[in-house]
Amino acid sequence: MADGLVRVERRDDGVAVVTLDHPKVNALSQELLHELGEAVAGLAADPPGAVVVTGGDRIFAAGADVTQFSADRAADVAATFHRVLDAVAAFPRVTIAAISGYALGGGCELAMACDFRVASERAVFGQPEILLGIIPGGGGTQRLPRLVGVSRAKELILSGRQVTADEALAIGLADRVVAPDELHATALAWAAELAAGPVVAHGLAKAAIDGATTEPQAFTDVFSTADAEIGVRSFLDHGPGKATFTGR
Repeated sequence: MADGLVRVERRDDGVAVVTLDHPKVNALSQELLHELGEAVAGLAADPPGAVVVTGGDRIFAAGADVTQFSADRAADVAATFHRVLDAVAAFPRVTIAAISGYALGGGCELAMACDFRVASERAVFGQPEILLGIIPGGGGTQRLPRLVGVSRAKELILSGRQVTADEALAIGLADRVVAPDELHATALAWAAELAAGPVVAHGLAKAAIDGATTEPQAFTDVFSTADAEIGVRSFLDHGPGKATFTGR
């Protein structure tokens, strides 16, 4: 997908990069969300080792396209957000959001739908919907409490205030904070490291953690993978941490 509002690049190291490209502010319009959903479905059909989701240098994503808000469209807007962001969250490989600049509203919700968040020092997070007299509609009321705790999530959502990268790191909303010129290299290196691991096991572990399956079922399923056989045999022969996985 070279054109449109979402670009997808598959790299030789097993990492796929999904880039939002909707100038000027990467608004998450219904059209962009449709393309993002197609991109996620396409990658899921032939999964890479890991995925990095990113946006512009100044704005990761500034939120939903407010011009598409109205009482008669609210249900459709929320349904689209949940369908697409739930697909991101359920993706069967590790996903990392690389956030440069603002991640607000739906942009923050997209970042939270990823497994990890690497933020530039100039990144800013927030759920400012309350300032419009509305509430988050793309999963923010559910995912933010899981990351930062219920009380703090309520404070952020009910005030609409924005938090800097350093505060995001301190409260658990960001996982790593780096200099702006190191952002993409850091996210890509982390993704490549994960992509070289037992990636099917990553997906099964995610599903168990997120409640999509039970741990006993995921534990049983993982033993049908080639990587489980490789890992157990390597441990017995050479000790821990020596296995070279195939991703199968």
